[in-house]
Amino acid sequence: MLIIAGTVSLFLGMLGILIPGLPTTPFLLLTAYLYARGSERLYNLLISNRILGSYITEYRTRKGMTWSVKLRAIGLTWAMISVSVIFFISSLPVKIVVILLGLAGTVIMGFVVPTYKDPTRTASVNTRWRTPTECSAD
Repeated sequence: MLIIAGTVSLFLGMLGILIPGLPTTPFLLLTAYLYARGSERLYNLLISNRILGSYITEYRTRKGMTWSVKLRAIGLTWAMISVSVIFFISSLPVKIVVILLGLAGTVIMGFVVPTYKDPTRTASVNTRWRTPTECSAD
C-alpha cells in the first residue's frame, strides 16, 4: 500500500514539474517518506535520481527554502498560470481548477514549506546613515 501511495505521489510530483500551480517538492517529499517505509530499493532509486533526487536532498539538507526561492517559485508559478489561463485554456471549469491548484501551491509554498535564512546573505549590522567624514575614513 505504501508503494502504491508513493507511486501516485511521485506521479503528481512529476506532473508538478510540467503543470503550473501543482506543487512538486511536497509530493516528492511525500514519495520519499512512503518509499522509505515501503521499499528501500525504490527510496534509493528516488534519492539517486539525477533530476528528482535534487528536490528532496536540497530540502532535507537545508530543512526548507529561503524566502527568495519561495518568491521566485511563486512568481514563476503565477506567470505560467496567467499565460495558460489567458492564452491556452478556453474552458471555464478548467481555468478555475488551474487557478485553485495555483492557490493551493502558493499556500503550500508560502506557509507549509519551512523557511530558512540563507547563511550567505547577511544583514547590515549598522543601518544608520553615515556622515561624509565617516565615509571618507574608509
